[in-house]
Amino acid sequence: MLLEFEKPIVELEAKLDEMKQLAESSNVNVDDDIKSLEKKIQKLKEDTYGNLTRWQKVQLSRHPDRPYALDYIYSITDDFVELHGDRTVKDDKAMVGGLGTVNGQSIMFIGQQKGRNTKQRQMRNFGMANPEGYRKALRLMKMAEKFNTPIVTLIDTPGAYPGLEAEERGQGEAIARNIQEMFMLKVPVICIIIGEGASGGALGIAIGDKVLMLENTWYSVISPESCSSILWRSWEYKEQAAEALKLTADDMSGFGLIDGIVNEPLGGAHRDPAWMYNELKTRILSEIKALNKVDIQKRIDDRIEKFSGMGEVVE
Repeated sequence: MLLEFEKPIVELEAKLDEMKQLAESSNVNVDDDIKSLEKKIQKLKEDTYGNLTRWQKVQLSRHPDRPYALDYIYSITDDFVELHGDRTVKDDKAMVGGLGTVNGQSIMFIGQQKGRNTKQRQMRNFGMANPEGYRKALRLMKMAEKFNTPIVTLIDTPGAYPGLEAEERGQGEAIARNIQEMFMLKVPVICIIIGEGASGGALGIAIGDKVLMLENTWYSVISPESCSSILWRSWEYKEQAAEALKLTADDMSGFGLIDGIVNEPLGGAHRDPAWMYNELKTRILSEIKALNKVDIQKRIDDRIEKFSGMGEVVE
């Protein structure tokens, strides 16, 4: 998939390929021209991806080739075992989780999973979890707490499923209970936005000691399109909405709403997944090591204090 702002880069890369083919099929020496064009392409990439608008970052976060939760989990862990079901209704395919070992460290991974094709997207409900998904997540968190295992959540959702049946089964209550219970978990909790972090659907698994965002992700109470449709009665103003929402990793860091940003390869995580997996793996192990040194009660107190201090209150 080619995004609009990437077209100038692709056009130059096509010219570079033509030049290389010309060099191979003739005796013409174009080495200097090739090196010059390669430098020009690299400079263009750095300028383009280093100055993305907020809407462009939203587009990158949704790129269909971008790694999803299970891609990270299976690449990071040595022996992942997925666990299923909430023990009440069913197994929600939009919410995945299970135990895995990373360099000898057992970790409970929980995340929202999107699909690669139409069939998978329907099965995964486009990454929008139902109440049973959040109850499954909480069941796995409590299991991790019982066995003193750190928890890592990977957030990538356009929001919790807003259907009537989800509301009938207690969508709001399920998310609220997760938020409440996550404050009191005795084990280290690391929450990472790997794509889209929308509304309560994201917040339902995002209360942690450390909340991190990948470089080209977004985190907000509402998506730019939905914000545009409410304020302007049209999706045409989504770019303005994205600017107003200030939803990027840099924005969130500036507001003090997250604890750190995880770098991505130039052009996004999908450009070099192997590099991205290793970067995230290193960051996760580093954060767990640091959190394990903190007293349990202090960790809980710090977690509560961090989230309680967010926002402004005027009386």
